[in-house]
Amino acid sequence: MVRGKSYSIIGGDLRSVKLAELIAQDGNSVNIYGFTTAGFEIMLEQSKTLTEAVVDADVVIGPIPCSNDNEFINAPFHNESIHINELFKVMNKNQLFLAGRISDKIAHLAQVCNVYTIDLLEREEMAVLNGIPTAEGAIQIAMEEMPITLHNSNTLILGYGRIGKILAKMLHGIGSNVYVEARKYADLAWIKSLGYSPVMLSDLSHILKKIDVIFNTIPSMVLNYELLKLLNPECLIIDLASKPGGVDFNKAKDLGVKAIWALSLPGKVAPVTAAIFIKDTTYNIIEELGV
Repeated sequence: MVRGKSYSIIGGDLRSVKLAELIAQDGNSVNIYGFTTAGFEIMLEQSKTLTEAVVDADVVIGPIPCSNDNEFINAPFHNESIHINELFKVMNKNQLFLAGRISDKIAHLAQVCNVYTIDLLEREEMAVLNGIPTAEGAIQIAMEEMPITLHNSNTLILGYGRIGKILAKMLHGIGSNVYVEARKYADLAWIKSLGYSPVMLSDLSHILKKIDVIFNTIPSMVLNYELLKLLNPECLIIDLASKPGGVDFNKAKDLGVKAIWALSLPGKVAPVTAAIFIKDTTYNIIEELGV
């Protein structure tokens, strides 16, 4: 456990609030900024200015995702915009900036400002563990929206990455008939060996009519009009992919197919657990770098 460090938590959702409290409970100094409209009790006192929050920190932790537009910190609980360039300007070269899904544009700006950044979601331990609340949240949505049980239903997962692997295991455990789309032959072999039904992208059109719910994890257009029109109108689509997503939502709406873009599920369904994963990953990074 890392103790005696100074942290600054800037913006973010409930995960960030819980993260700040957990780090403080470990005996570290924590400043927070960007939560003026949270609407719930926060155990830590908020800094009055961005500079005050950041100036003495060893590590500055931004949200997941870091930004929705590459200009401002993602701060849904704040009444003012937090400019990313202003944050980097008040940081110094000895401080470390951590956040999730740091875009190339933000990474370049950090480099110009001489700020050392690490994307939390590029860390394998964080990415894998983050898949657990994402999968649970997706299943929760499916249970709330479907008129049938997931048990004995036909479920299709698009993509067999970290989230796809965890989601397939959970759905299989519930008793779903799990179909998994993958591109690599090695992945298709693993899918088959674990008792799921492997599907190649070129074969999707042959099975879509019988699918009850689709979980997409691929952040590029997969479910276009040509595939959407093959679905049973009662089929539910839950898109778990980051922007730009993998579903043509306008065409789905035109066809009467319900499609839900479920972003940032860990922060919505299990913020405390998600915060623990962020904290542990942060500590791993600090220990590795010797910050």
